[in-house]
Amino acid sequence: MIDVMHNQPNMVVIGGGTGSFTLLNGLKRYTSNITALVNMSDDGGSTGILRDELGVLPPGDVRQCLVALSETQKVRDLFTYRFDGGSFDGHSFGNLFISVVEKMTDSFEQAIEVASDVLRITGRVLPITLDKIELKAKTAKGTVIKGQHKIGNMKLDDKYPEIYLDTNVTINPKARDAIINADVVVIAPGNLYGTLAPALIVGGVGEALKKTKASVVQVVNLVTKPGQTDGFSVANYVEEIERFCASGKVVNYVIFNTDEPTKQMRDKYVRDGEYMLEFNLELMGGAHYRAVGLPLIDKTSVIKIDKNDRIAHVRSLIRHEKDVLAREIMKIYFS
Repeated sequence: MIDVMHNQPNMVVIGGGTGSFTLLNGLKRYTSNITALVNMSDDGGSTGILRDELGVLPPGDVRQCLVALSETQKVRDLFTYRFDGGSFDGHSFGNLFISVVEKMTDSFEQAIEVASDVLRITGRVLPITLDKIELKAKTAKGTVIKGQHKIGNMKLDDKYPEIYLDTNVTINPKARDAIINADVVVIAPGNLYGTLAPALIVGGVGEALKKTKASVVQVVNLVTKPGQTDGFSVANYVEEIERFCASGKVVNYVIFNTDEPTKQMRDKYVRDGEYMLEFNLELMGGAHYRAVGLPLIDKTSVIKIDKNDRIAHVRSLIRHEKDVLAREIMKIYFS
């Protein structure tokens, strides 16, 4: 039995989007000492429009993490509300709120602080970098692809594409301190090239993961992404994560799914070309990390599709079981 009253492990979650949202929702039941580090490359949907028109830093993934850590349901609903029609069509209120406060204060960090107060969150949310960035990818033929949304959702010709940022981007000092001082650092599930890569390739992130005494845990995606990670195994995901970090072997634990979706779930939520990740226990048994396989598919929650979400068509709709995942991470801390 985990004693959540007297043990408050310092948890850091790296990622953004739905993967971090699910993970943070689970972890906040077991500790209030949580820091979400969010990638800053998002340029799709409402966020992309606000970046282009207002020159602000991307609010979308930050908003999702803030909402995940909030216990105030009405305000959570307010920050996730998307306008239907009019000049604000497709925008979420939370994205607009964060962007407006950033324009008023000329500080993205202050905008997050104000939103954190309004949402009364558990823990804190930090941008992994404060630099304005553009994600790029280079194919084996030398073609350069620009933009996080495009890179994260297009068909890639190369199995292991070169992913990089357009400028010399450095880690937010507060994010670096969070990693260094953590008890457990969790690399959340998420879009491998559109969400995780742009967080991990920021200058200083890999070095901080190498330096920290925390247990570094990678939570692997449930399914492959068509045109990007076709045929990937659990081990392939770990190899890519550590390639992004450019600091050698940084992962200590890998948590992966061993379950299969029901036929009803497969028909309703699993998109064409998405397949459950394969795993080789014998191969991973000799790896530098400890592999932990669990049934992690959420088979009870009803996933709602927001018809006003401009990029709903590219989102994976199969989810991790947040409490099973959070309890396993707590076990790692106590082991």
